[in-house]
Amino acid sequence: MTQNIAFIGLGNMGGPMAKNLIKNDFNVTVYDLNATAVAELKAAGADTANNAKSAVANADVIISMLPNGAIVKSLYTGPNGLINEVKDEVLIIDSSTIAADDARAVAKACEQKGIAMIDAPVSGGTAAAEAGTLTFICGGEKADFEAAKSILSAMGRHIFHAGASGAGQVAKICNNMLLAIHMIGTAEALNMGAQQGLDPAVMSDIMKASSGNNWSLQVYNPYPDVMPNVPSSKDYQGGFMVDLMSKDLGLSQELAAKSKSATPLGAMATQLYQIHQAGGAGGLDFSSILKLLQNKK
Repeated sequence: MTQNIAFIGLGNMGGPMAKNLIKNDFNVTVYDLNATAVAELKAAGADTANNAKSAVANADVIISMLPNGAIVKSLYTGPNGLINEVKDEVLIIDSSTIAADDARAVAKACEQKGIAMIDAPVSGGTAAAEAGTLTFICGGEKADFEAAKSILSAMGRHIFHAGASGAGQVAKICNNMLLAIHMIGTAEALNMGAQQGLDPAVMSDIMKASSGNNWSLQVYNPYPDVMPNVPSSKDYQGGFMVDLMSKDLGLSQELAAKSKSATPLGAMATQLYQIHQAGGAGGLDFSSILKLLQNKK
């Protein structure tokens, strides 16, 4: 029997993820505060709801992709929390990137209600969301993870069980700290080469074939017009916003302090993205850190 999925949060990542569920013949009901995003999913074949409560009324599975932990906690465990509205045997999959402690708090509240939940943040960016090739990094009970795999496989290519509740968030935060560090390093290297008269495209090819190779060079080049169909070649529009990277880096430093982990490069990356954000770049893709290095608005 086809499962009914409620999808809440239709931003740059959530919208394409929901579309891939529709393409894979799931019954999808969507909700978002952005009416335009809802209309786009309706045109793609989704049912729509006027509020989150209505969206989950008949759901077998709820997937959420939301900006921060406060919103996730409010959605599920607040005064009008969805865990008081869902039917028995529902599975909650939260793909937001939030603090591990927030994920654990929601999971504990779900457990007390007899509701299964996993945290399943994603990696891969908007291109992977659109292509259905995301990486899902999951935390929660192994049985709940196994129950979610067929659904996650409709949106992703690589699906990992990192451990107990919150483990997915820990792994994702570590990954995004590394992503920020190598994006900054890539932008620094390309900018320095360009200032010395080298072609950034040629520099990119050289580094991809050398020891400096990394994901930013391979699929998400920060220098404009080096790589087609990435945010840097679209005036840094779309993609993963500086606001969200700054948020994730803040989470990384909270986690580092809690675990007494030394993250000097992570701390510096956090400061640089906060400076970039404060300069008005919050809505741009995070690869726009190149503009900060070039001292451009």
